[in-house]
Amino acid sequence: MASDSESAELGRFLRARRTRTSPQHVGLTVGPGIRRTPGLRREELATLAGISIDYYVRLERGKETRPSPAVLDSLARALRMDDQEHHHLRELAARAARYTPEPPPAPSRTVRPHLKLLLESLRPYPAYVISRSMDLLAWNPGGLALYAGIADWPATQRNLARYFFLHPAARDLFTDWEQQIAGCVSRLRAVAGTAPDAPDLTRLVGELLLKSQEFAGLWERYEVTRRKPATKTFHHPQVGTVTLASQVLHVEATPGQRISVYTAEPGTPAHDALLLLDMTAPQRAHASS
Repeated sequence: MASDSESAELGRFLRARRTRTSPQHVGLTVGPGIRRTPGLRREELATLAGISIDYYVRLERGKETRPSPAVLDSLARALRMDDQEHHHLRELAARAARYTPEPPPAPSRTVRPHLKLLLESLRPYPAYVISRSMDLLAWNPGGLALYAGIADWPATQRNLARYFFLHPAARDLFTDWEQQIAGCVSRLRAVAGTAPDAPDLTRLVGELLLKSQEFAGLWERYEVTRRKPATKTFHHPQVGTVTLASQVLHVEATPGQRISVYTAEPGTPAHDALLLLDMTAPQRAHASS
């Protein structure tokens, strides 16, 4: 028996994908008159997937929690899902079908000492350890200073999603702020879809839904496929405009933690900017708790 939130999450994902899939995109001819439903109607999607309308309605309402792999594959094909969306659909269905008497514990926020040493060894390259809900858990001087103004917040409030949407410096820092916030929400959506009751995620999402219209609009779209770009450009108030290569590493034996590092070729203006950022930032690595 699945929890109500897990079965509902499967339905929410299907509904979001259905309402954002146009009939023309899947080869349907739309007749004259006004369509009251954005995207595909339920009966259209059921027909395309080869399942009954009643069965699909139960899926979308969270009443059916054990769709077969064949049904999932048919729905993914009908909705023209890419590989990442298809994988997310399978994960949601697997969780909906599984009995979970209580939610699993949140991933550890403790950053092991050798990871803090690693962050220091990466200087002058900005680096930090981040949680699944985008909390900054530990950082070297440049890793914190790169996000201009985030050091003004208490350490326990330093979260990149919160920063992107609520910090006044964020819009000026990024040349592509709209793309940054869309990618941020898609990453949170993917994680929250398979852990809908996790306190660390629900608190953050609830705060941002209340405080940011941009976040609420993107959250409703339920996109899970945006990919992190290989480079990121910052308009930094201290060191000017700098384009950096980014790399994300998953931390072994600590689920949910990742290390993000930004680099530039030695001898380039971007590398000189990182040297300056590292020298002018507070000179000790820190952790949030």
